Amino acid sequence: MRIQTLAGFAALAIATVSTMPPAQAQMYDPKYPVCMKVYQGYVDFYMECGFTSIPQCQMSASGRNAQCIVNPYYAGPRQRKQRRQRYY
Repeated sequence: MRIQTLAGFAALAIATVSTMPPAQAQMYDPKYPVCMKVYQGYVDFYMECGFTSIPQCQMSASGRNAQCIVNPYYAGPRQRKQRRQRYY
């Protein structure tokens, strides 16, 4: 009985793992509005998202095979919750 239960859990775990989509790395950091695309070869590149403005990114990209782009996944500044004013 114990072996059947263990086999059932193992089969369930295998079925769950095999149906999950593959994990993908996030290319853009949603905390920063500007990213720099740095080219390493003809088609190979990587992204550096850590810039708050286009001029800041352009200063870093100067002299490199890179270009600055606006981050399409920028979440914007955090919005503060508005406190409800209490009337007594």
